[in-house]
Amino acid sequence: MKNLVIIGGSKGIGKAITQTFLDTHKVTNISRTKPDFNHQNLTHYNCDILTEDLPEIEAVDTLIYCPGSINLKPIGRLKLDDFRADFEINVIGAVKAIQKYLDSLKKGSNPSIVLFSTVASKLGMPFHASVAASKSAIEGLVKSVGAEMAPTVRINAIAPTVTDTELASKLLRNEKMIENITERHPLKKFLNPQEVADMAQFLTSDKALSISGQVFEMDCGIVSFKI
Repeated sequence: MKNLVIIGGSKGIGKAITQTFLDTHKVTNISRTKPDFNHQNLTHYNCDILTEDLPEIEAVDTLIYCPGSINLKPIGRLKLDDFRADFEINVIGAVKAIQKYLDSLKKGSNPSIVLFSTVASKLGMPFHASVAASKSAIEGLVKSVGAEMAPTVRINAIAPTVTDTELASKLLRNEKMIENITERHPLKKFLNPQEVADMAQFLTSDKALSISGQVFEMDCGIVSFKI
């Protein structure tokens, strides 16, 4: 049974990923909040990735970093501290986790890392300057770290569009907004967390041993198509 370390596996996409892996992996969840479910293969550590030391974990085959932000404001209203905060949670936290567990990953079984970007890194959208800047840094990190760690450790990123989670609740807070977001996507849908979890499961599996340094757009067509 492989060993998964997931940062931010208690809510949203992270929760869906945790639950997807529990029957096949020993899962260590590192998060500020405890999951609202239990499993014999689940271990939880309360930890703030930005302010506290990560726990020592000897066996790591897979690392998935889920924390993120959706801080949408006009550029004139974004403070420098907004950019710093988004960069800290999206990029610095991911770097901290990679550096902490890299030695363990190198000794793992077909080890891999999954990070998260956003469709806003490819598709220019108003009010996304801060999150797009930090998530674009994630895409650069995937390319650079992937080259550095090849052939031992694979690393990829998933770039989802709007996903039905607590983090995106302000974007989906009423029926009209849900309808508008649905219509904006050529596939006439947005994502649910399980779809993203299934992609993470594939990217960390032996079926993806030839894939590294890639960013996978789960965009429901919004980046790829103009209809």
